[in-house]
Amino acid sequence: MTAPRAVPIRSSEPIVVPVALAERAYDIVIGRGVIATLGARIKALRPNAKTVILTDETVAKHHLAAVEDILAAGGVASSHILVAPGEGSKNYATFETVCEAIIAARIERNDLVVALGGGVIGDLAGFAAASVRRGLDFVQVPTSLLAQVDSSVGGKTGINSRQGKNLIGAFHQPILVIADTAMLDTLSPREFRAGYGEVAKYGLLGDADFFAWCEANWRDVYAGGSAREHAIAVSCRAKAAIVARDERETGDRALLNLGHTFGHAFEAGCGYSQRLLHGEAVALGCVMAFQFSERQGLLGGNSVARVRSHLADAGLPTRAGDVEGGVPNVDRLMDLIAQDKKVKRGKLTFILARGIGEAFVADDVDAAEIRAFLEEKIAE
Repeated sequence: MTAPRAVPIRSSEPIVVPVALAERAYDIVIGRGVIATLGARIKALRPNAKTVILTDETVAKHHLAAVEDILAAGGVASSHILVAPGEGSKNYATFETVCEAIIAARIERNDLVVALGGGVIGDLAGFAAASVRRGLDFVQVPTSLLAQVDSSVGGKTGINSRQGKNLIGAFHQPILVIADTAMLDTLSPREFRAGYGEVAKYGLLGDADFFAWCEANWRDVYAGGSAREHAIAVSCRAKAAIVARDERETGDRALLNLGHTFGHAFEAGCGYSQRLLHGEAVALGCVMAFQFSERQGLLGGNSVARVRSHLADAGLPTRAGDVEGGVPNVDRLMDLIAQDKKVKRGKLTFILARGIGEAFVADDVDAAEIRAFLEEKIAE
């Protein structure tokens, strides 16, 4: 896919990206103000359904009343469940609370859960929907850049374990994703930057032209407008294509985890706290994946310098020393990496690269080499 260097002209029509999964196919609807169509779209998909909205206290202040009004105007009944904001809500206790609240709201199998929030809400709502009454349909309304380009698409849902990130969960596809870019206006600059880590990842893993477009246009993405919508649409198309080929990550869907093995270890080691946001961890992990690839003789030229320079320019961490309070010691990081979901029969799997846009799955990475690499990078 060749992405133009120029910023595309904004269309008055929303961008619709289909996720082709046969009987589980659904649309991602992208654009400024598309939330206004939520009620009508739900009514068309599930004419008699009532809904329960799961959101967090921060998102609720900005968007809950408007979404409830839009659903009511579309003839869709709704109630809501509030949880605390942040990664700390992706745990057993909150999952139990949410499941019990969905049942108490008398949500039946032909009704819907609406995930209104960022990646935490989407993962939590989706896992609860997959579990209550052995499976409810749900709709994703992602309110963060990270959720709009990544976690709301593809059906991965779940919660964290004390032993690692996203280790408990299910594959459960939404029936609709509404990505209203106006909702991103309420994000803090740091939260927006964190989401950009996932945008850049799509270029790094399989689209060198898009990465070059990002290098030229990232400031316009941050500023809003058509560049932002273009970046979200390209990211969603890339993920939708991979998910359609490999829904349950038995093959090349693993490429979407570029930067995540290192990143998840840093994130878990920081206690899933504000010290290191998920998208920041992914950005740091992408730099390290390229650095380790270079160390293995897989790539040369200026690839590592370009990756590091672009992510640093975009305000993201690119070395362990950028993490507030530092990162855990190597023993702890290696323990966390050993619990990664991609580990197979004890063998470490990493997503490495032969160049920008040329990521691949490395199935048997030597743990001793990873340890030596981490010792070196943490000491920088």
